Amino acid sequence: MSLSLVLATTALLAAEPTSLPPGHPTIPPGTQASPAMGTGPGSNAANGALPPGHPTMPAGSPVAPGTPLPSGHPTVDTNKLPPSAEELMKQLDSSEGLREREKTFEIASSLGRLYYMNGRNAEALAYLGQAQSKADGVRSLFLASRKKLGKAAIPTPEAANCGFTPGQALDSMEAVAQARAKSGDAAGAAACALAALVPALDVDTLRGNALYLGGDTANALKAYARVLEVEPRHEEALYAHSALLFETQGEDLQALGAARQGFDALATAYPQSQRAPMARELSVRIAEISKAGGRKKWLASRAADRKVRLSQSTAQAAAMPPDAPRPLTPEMVDAVKNTERTPELEAGLTKLVEEGEEHLARGRYQEALANYTRVVPFQPENGRAKAGMAWALVGLGRPMGARVWSVALESDAGAVEKLGDTLLAKGDAKGAKALWEKLSQDVPNYPNKAALQAKLSQ
Repeated sequence: MSLSLVLATTALLAAEPTSLPPGHPTIPPGTQASPAMGTGPGSNAANGALPPGHPTMPAGSPVAPGTPLPSGHPTVDTNKLPPSAEELMKQLDSSEGLREREKTFEIASSLGRLYYMNGRNAEALAYLGQAQSKADGVRSLFLASRKKLGKAAIPTPEAANCGFTPGQALDSMEAVAQARAKSGDAAGAAACALAALVPALDVDTLRGNALYLGGDTANALKAYARVLEVEPRHEEALYAHSALLFETQGEDLQALGAARQGFDALATAYPQSQRAPMARELSVRIAEISKAGGRKKWLASRAADRKVRLSQSTAQAAAMPPDAPRPLTPEMVDAVKNTERTPELEAGLTKLVEEGEEHLARGRYQEALANYTRVVPFQPENGRAKAGMAWALVGLGRPMGARVWSVALESDAGAVEKLGDTLLAKGDAKGAKALWEKLSQDVPNYPNKAALQAKLSQ
């Protein structure tokens, strides 16, 4: 497989499903669909925007299923399947100099998304960063144009006649916005630049998620804030930024206030969102923590209640860190990268996962989380570990638990279902049922739905 084909396939995997039939020749980026061909005099397929070399398509009624291909059409191998994500990443990994090579925004973001969705966060960050740099120009243009507008509203792309089409390349949309700015149309420039930035905002949000999963919470916050600077109502960034402020800055009353404002803004702007109930709940909790003077004081005030359900003493309970796993230091990251992958290490990581599952079955979510955070940096692709880590965060009621749970479902929902089997085998029938119910609810089209429902009905 050539490098150009690898990059094209990557872009296709990260995009919406194609409507082209299997085996159809690749359509070059930027090719516009031709107008519908009429059947009257003067109709000619050659007037359409077919790719160079494509056989002439006669005018007429739609081709019925089973009709032979036109003369000269490339042979279609119906038995050949497209490469899987794993096969594609292996090919990309073996492509020398790929990371340093110049790429369009679309290719860089597709590569970043591919690696992110498959738990390869270090590679994802490299490519997402390249995509981000491609969007810096139009981002700066938007911020400057918005500043010129002052308090005036930014028109919609339709009202500004930007003329963008679905799937249009970012650089061509930027050119339209730049032209508006040069003509002195600040409102049009802002509207077109903001529309062009929609995919770039998604890239910044993915970068924030990847940074968080890698333990770099400080830069994750900056990534989410970068999105909100352009679009203050961006739902995912709004939730993630507020949740991370809440988790990492529980003693900073100003930061807690900003987190509460973010949760309130989300609940107001998206009242029907799945995130809205949690946002409202966390807003109330932050109000309680702020009134107490910080998280530690709030926890101390609840020590009497916690005695009943925790084996630790009141002092230990009050002092136990309630936040998400501590971020990895640069030294720890280097240590992980430089650690030799020996059979002994792999066996030790497997044991940690098994112990984590035992903790989960006994309701010891904090201890389970500690185990999984020792495994995931070494095995980011381990679906079993990601499932356990997600369930531990859910059990602890952590705000970012919803995001990690979503990542676990997207990467390996089957591993999540198997975790329920493990919990049941270890005697935690209640936990297994709760996990399966959440899986069934969050993945309505789960392939193994029938078997899952059978388990729930037992």
